[in-house]
Amino acid sequence: MPQMSPMNWLILLLMFTLMLLSTISLIYFSYKMTPKKTMKYIKNQINIPKWKW
Repeated sequence: MPQMSPMNWLILLLMFTLMLLSTISLIYFSYKMTPKKTMKYIKNQINIPKWKW
């Protein structure tokens, strides 16, 4: 098994941190930006299939 060079580890770490940051910021902003109306609408959309069953 070939050993990974330190540069590869650095790149992997950087990519991982970037992905983590982007996902966290996306979730955070989606919670911040969506008004209560849209949240209620989404909840209603989720609840409709349960009601049909």
